[in-house]
Amino acid sequence: MGYLEVTNDVYKEAALTPEVGLCCTTNPVWELPGLKIPKIMQEMNYGCGSTVHARDLTNDPKILYVGVGGGMELLQFSYFSRRKGGVIGVDVVDEMLKASRNNFRVAEEENDWFKSEFVELRKGDALNLPVDDNSIEVAAQNCLFNIFKENDLKRAIEEMYRVLKPHGRLVMSDPVCEQPMNDTLRNDDRLRALCLSGSLPIKQYVKALTDVGFGTIEIRARKPYRILDPKHYPTDELIYIESIEVAAIKDPMPEDGPCVFTGKAAIYYGNEDYFDDEKGHVLLKNQPLAVCDKTAGALVSLGRDDIFISGSTFHYDGGGCC
Repeated sequence: MGYLEVTNDVYKEAALTPEVGLCCTTNPVWELPGLKIPKIMQEMNYGCGSTVHARDLTNDPKILYVGVGGGMELLQFSYFSRRKGGVIGVDVVDEMLKASRNNFRVAEEENDWFKSEFVELRKGDALNLPVDDNSIEVAAQNCLFNIFKENDLKRAIEEMYRVLKPHGRLVMSDPVCEQPMNDTLRNDDRLRALCLSGSLPIKQYVKALTDVGFGTIEIRARKPYRILDPKHYPTDELIYIESIEVAAIKDPMPEDGPCVFTGKAAIYYGNEDYFDDEKGHVLLKNQPLAVCDKTAGALVSLGRDDIFISGSTFHYDGGGCC
């Protein structure tokens, strides 16, 4: 049995018998006006962060969510796209699709504004999405891509890139790990399915996105997630896993490489009112400006003693240099 078959079996079991804490339990339950998340959706909350950000969801976007879980994020997305088929949910596990349909009926009873027809559920595979080219404004996945091995990960990202419209965005949450993992962990298909042993370093994760062609990457959050300890896992050392929330935007790739925002800021504190690098970046005196890592490096290379560049906070909330 291959690792994807093991993954499907794990989530078939999770659909038939909701298991709190099966995978990840750090996905926030948004408290938006008039939105009530049914208890069953919270019990089937298998995400490691959030892919629902209001600034991505203006102007009634067409939304795709891959790996439906219990439907919680699909419901949250529907809050911002209240029309028939405004949200598409794709999953390869029949039992999870059935569970989501049942959960949507509960959501209808608890939310006056919600109709199940707002969400179109499709049987499909992240590696072969049943979605037209250039048809989606916002695509999302939560705690799914970390399951894939290298070639399948590349394929899954390519599929998301294919279905997005120009300047559309892929919003994700996945576990990451900066420490090396041994082969026993990496090759344990169940631990991979449980969103643990497939975790990549952040730089490798970002490179997988930019290699496919995403021109802008935003790292929006980085949070503690799990510990793999020698008493409970096949490892000789303590392994610390974090979760990150990332948006990859289908912008044209700049000639000098992608713009990757990791939460750096530039502050000009010279004698003038502002500093203009004549490359599109104007720094007002003592006003922090979020900058991508590429711009931060270019400003450092100027060798000025009146510009401060902060380190990466791994928290970016828009308003940057590019």
